[in-house]
Amino acid sequence: MPCAAQTNKSLHASLLAAKSRLSAKLPVPVGKSYTRNVCRVSASALDAVEKAQAQTKTRPEYIPDRIEDPSYVRIFDTTLRDGEQSPGATLTSKEKLDIARQLSKLGVDIIEAGFPVASPDDFEAVRGIAMDVGNAVDEDGYVPVICGLSRTKQRDLDAAWDAVKHAKRPRVHVFIATSPIHMQYKLKMTPDQVVDNAVKAIQHLKSRGCHDIEFSPEDASRSDIDFLYRVLSEVIIAGATTINIPDTTGWALPHEFANLIGKIKAETPGAENVVISTHCQNDLGLATANSLAGAAAGARQLECTINGIGERAGNASLEEIVMAIDLRGADQMGGLRTGIRPVHIASASKMVTDFSGMPIQPHKAIVGANAFQHASGVHQDGMMKNKSTYEIMSPEYIGLTRADESGIVLGKLSGQAAVTSRLKGLGYTLTKQQMADIFVRFKDVADKKKEITDDDLLALITDEVNQPVTLWSLLDLQVVCGTMGLPSATVRLKGPDGQESIGIGMGTGPVDAAYKAIDSIVKVQVDLVDYGMNSVSQGIDAMAITRVVIRPVGQTKQGVTPQGRQFQRVFSGNGADEDVVVGSARAYISALNKLISYNSASNQVSSGQEAGNGAHAQQRVAV
Repeated sequence: MPCAAQTNKSLHASLLAAKSRLSAKLPVPVGKSYTRNVCRVSASALDAVEKAQAQTKTRPEYIPDRIEDPSYVRIFDTTLRDGEQSPGATLTSKEKLDIARQLSKLGVDIIEAGFPVASPDDFEAVRGIAMDVGNAVDEDGYVPVICGLSRTKQRDLDAAWDAVKHAKRPRVHVFIATSPIHMQYKLKMTPDQVVDNAVKAIQHLKSRGCHDIEFSPEDASRSDIDFLYRVLSEVIIAGATTINIPDTTGWALPHEFANLIGKIKAETPGAENVVISTHCQNDLGLATANSLAGAAAGARQLECTINGIGERAGNASLEEIVMAIDLRGADQMGGLRTGIRPVHIASASKMVTDFSGMPIQPHKAIVGANAFQHASGVHQDGMMKNKSTYEIMSPEYIGLTRADESGIVLGKLSGQAAVTSRLKGLGYTLTKQQMADIFVRFKDVADKKKEITDDDLLALITDEVNQPVTLWSLLDLQVVCGTMGLPSATVRLKGPDGQESIGIGMGTGPVDAAYKAIDSIVKVQVDLVDYGMNSVSQGIDAMAITRVVIRPVGQTKQGVTPQGRQFQRVFSGNGADEDVVVGSARAYISALNKLISYNSASNQVSSGQEAGNGAHAQQRVAV
């Protein structure tokens, strides 16, 4: 029987061959070629890819401190924790839950759902994910581990455990810095104090009933190696089950990091009784390379994020790590494999982009807009003859299909069934209500455009599905502008109570006027931090996606990072329309909805905690 890696390789080959047969005779446009538009693969073909991956992506039984299959690499996704530390990447509780569900569909082994002690809303978001995604066991017995991050402070530890303990497989991830510069200037602790804090944290979690504990010596790549041996051996004795080695500042080179992992694995007493993990930042653009080097040296858990988002320059990219192991693990990495189902990568990437407001550069590996495009005439010639000349993976393998096998062209006469089929071919299975909302917008756009492209459909996904809870929605907008007078706008909005309101505003331009008209109704004071727009297709009737970032005026609530740094939260929104002013208004309303939802949830949690504290106080008095 062929091994899973060999089967995956064969699956890649068959997909490429099938794609080549399907599209070899199709013309490739001269100039900027959209190869994904040329590839004609149906939704049923995508289903076949998903089923094939489900059969080959087997995983060993989950045991916290060991992996029975020495070739299996656990994927630890920290999009919801480290990824959210990206400036402007604030996520609502609903968005975090939606992303966690997508990560489960993707097949990640561990989801780091957040930093529960950061705020009441963060705590509730992690707890909600633990209760929902952390108990959604599939037919194969898979359910992701739900993890919460914690410093060594008892308050942090209790918050993390109380948030994740509702999951079938809960984990707490504890960290403390171990490099000389961090101990001296940030922690103001001696090495002995750091060891003592780390050990007591593990012991406290054990006393609370937590038996899946990950420990990270922050800034490990700049720490003294002998001190690392000491602190790691002590926490292993105390009960840690996973030892994570962070390259916190992205300082290490791949050969250095591999050497560090190898030494820790060989020289740390008790290392054979735990899983070794990596967490690599991307400050020098080496996060993926360092993670893979760590895996080659013996690490069997790799921490990463969708699209590589995260603090500063970001983290190791999940899609890059997974596809590197998927394609090269068998022949170049000793047979390494993961349990990830790559067919869900594209939709996960799209969701994180929409929710976080963090756009992907076009040349981003695996998920960038140019990843499967070919502009050179030489390349186009090779692609027409055999796709494998310039593509080492098929777009279908990661969930991208860019046209319909039946040759259907979507337009104003298309029915909902055709739109549903096309969206399924693009990797989206929507609820009836979501599909109904999409179809209303589709018909509106189709009345103004002769042909609706896949990129138009993806823009509608951004605008109708990947949105925060709808409190305010745009009904109508009219603007008057030009050189003859002050630009003005009139808007009609539907509010949370279902009532319609009309507002009027004047500004320096049509967008500014529209925003002032919206402000006159919503009455939430914000500053516009960023505004950007991108066309999703070509031509005069192209749709555009607008992204705005806002910050509440006079905000007193601050976020806090695991390192203790406070930051002011900002909120992003996206809007799509063929009219740039309408799209801009939709984006602004989306950001306002996210801000209002976040503040509402935070206030409700805070009120609940105050009521609970009052009740506890009364009980203590009564006793």
